[in-house]
Amino acid sequence: MLDLNSIMIGTKQPDVLSKFYEQVLQRKPDMDEGGWSGWVVGSAYLSVGEHSEMDGPAKDPGRVMFNFETEEVKEEFERIKGLGAKVIKEPYEMGGAWIATLADPDGNYFQLMSPWEKDE
Repeated sequence: MLDLNSIMIGTKQPDVLSKFYEQVLQRKPDMDEGGWSGWVVGSAYLSVGEHSEMDGPAKDPGRVMFNFETEEVKEEFERIKGLGAKVIKEPYEMGGAWIATLADPDGNYFQLMSPWEKDE
């Protein structure tokens, strides 16, 4: 069985993305060294760092998205929009859950989502 444990975002502007996600997550990185920053987020790890093959904004930003789970999708949407995130899709309800899609300074899409209902 596989377990997803981290997401790495490669960029040509690591300082800009690191500062953006520091504001989104409302805390300093858990790791900040060698041009890379990283945060433990729930049971996963999010890292941002310079990648020599990246150039400019994401060319296909919706191909891979990651989700931040929150019970306050609408409130977090407004807060993160205020940080300068680009709005891709305003909060909407789907199957009893709320979802919103935004983009970071490189154009990478990420979503805010209500917690998944777990079957008991």
